[in-house]
Amino acid sequence: MPDWWEIHCTPKASSGPTHHQGQAGRENPYLCSNECDASNPDLAHPPRLMFDREDEGLATYWQSVTWSRYPSPLEANITLSWNKSVELTDDVVMTFEYGRPTVMVLEKSLDNGRTWQPYQFYAEDCMEAFSMPARRARDMSPSSAHRVLCTEEYSRWAGSKKEKHVRFEVRDRFAIFAGPDLRNMDNLYTRLESAKGLKEFFTFTDLRMRLLRPALGGTYVQRENLYKYFYAISNIEVIGAAAGSAFGNCECYGHSNRCSYIDFLNVVTCVSCKHNTRGQHCQHCRLGYYRNGSAELDDENVCIECNCNQIGSVHDRCNETGFCECREGAMGPKCDDCLPTHYWRQGCYPNVCDDDQLLCQNGGTCVQNQRCTCPRGFTGVRCEQPRCDLADDGGPNCDHAPDTAPRPDTLLGCLLLLGLATRLGC
Repeated sequence: MPDWWEIHCTPKASSGPTHHQGQAGRENPYLCSNECDASNPDLAHPPRLMFDREDEGLATYWQSVTWSRYPSPLEANITLSWNKSVELTDDVVMTFEYGRPTVMVLEKSLDNGRTWQPYQFYAEDCMEAFSMPARRARDMSPSSAHRVLCTEEYSRWAGSKKEKHVRFEVRDRFAIFAGPDLRNMDNLYTRLESAKGLKEFFTFTDLRMRLLRPALGGTYVQRENLYKYFYAISNIEVIGAAAGSAFGNCECYGHSNRCSYIDFLNVVTCVSCKHNTRGQHCQHCRLGYYRNGSAELDDENVCIECNCNQIGSVHDRCNETGFCECREGAMGPKCDDCLPTHYWRQGCYPNVCDDDQLLCQNGGTCVQNQRCTCPRGFTGVRCEQPRCDLADDGGPNCDHAPDTAPRPDTLLGCLLLLGLATRLGC
């Protein structure tokens, strides 16, 4: 066990001999097949055996008391304390020697064990145990990568000696941002620094494993053989770096003095880059900033804000020369101007009129490319329509048929007069 960990287990193992029925011995000959006694070094299985070096393939392990007091729950807590902030860089792996717990909670503390919060729930049936749907870390989205989930992958009875591990999947969450092969590490570093709550999710001062129900090896508890139910852990692996740790090859160009070591990638990365920088060595600019070509990498002013116009630009990011991506009709390095064929009004809009192609007609006047001011008697977007309602008041003459058809009684009267005139020989 590393000397910078402290480990506490509750309840403590019994100081007197505990006799078993032989079931555990048949499953694994290195478990207590006859008796365990915490007061006897030859028969004890203390917590430190979860972190010792195992030689010649013989698993050494910590073992809890048995479920001899059924139906009282057989629960155990294993607490690891660092007395400093630690940042996870790889999966947390727990190896169980006689079946994995059917119900378990991994918790973390950020204040040296004063308060606790759930990190991940484990159960063979998540809805029954915790009223939560079962989920997998590799199926989460970027916006949910830091959320607590319940998994059923590590709790069901497997029957195979190879399936001993219970994991808290750090790599799967990293892969959401860095890709399945973890090759896009720059994107991961950027998201760890910029995404709210993501970096804090992988940080703690203490871890606690709450073992709530042991492996049953079947569906029901065999009350006549309660000594075969217990917890046994041969190894706990936690790979991380103390927050603020210094490394000899921690090169951050003066923008950070903190680094973390990602063990499975053998990579040292800067943490909390300042001066609007990001990346493994703080060598890139944050989104919304671009590289100052006249400044060295270690200059505090190496990154300049893009300062894109919020209305004229598509987003707040720019290219390496500082030019923003403009919306349709907008132009300029910051997208704060309009193309000649557009006008500005909380954004760029196509011209209604101008002095070249879109002329106002009939003597109309173009006002700021936005509208035509029409003379009396004309209307329309560009004053192209006469106002016939003003013909009697000096407006244009409208040479077209009446707006209304003759009334039926008027037509009848005209026909009668025409017939009368014919009879009279007019």
